[in-house]
Amino acid sequence: MSIIRRLKERAKKRALRVRRKIKADVPRVSIFRSLTNIYAQIIDDNSHATLVSCSSLELKDLKGDKKAIANQVGKELAKRAQEKGVSEVTFDRGRFLYHGRVKALADGLREGGLKI
Repeated sequence: MSIIRRLKERAKKRALRVRRKIKADVPRVSIFRSLTNIYAQIIDDNSHATLVSCSSLELKDLKGDKKAIANQVGKELAKRAQEKGVSEVTFDRGRFLYHGRVKALADGLREGGLKI
């Protein structure tokens, strides 16, 4: 088995392990982090629909390092979610560790008024 295939399988197992522990009674925030951008969306698993989404590509006038941008994306996502009537979510970090930009986005969600 090639190294890349093994890495992809490990990442998939990690994401499933994290998702298995998430409660399905409230919407979840799903995150994807690339080298340059960060994407987040709030998904309602009961209706299988995306309620709100936000990414660093959509927002203009972003300043600072990648962590600061992730924090601003979290604040904007929280604002959009509250407009849709979502006040509580669960945090699905997927295959990414909870530090750096992922943690900054979660802190931005909390600063924006969402309960995680």
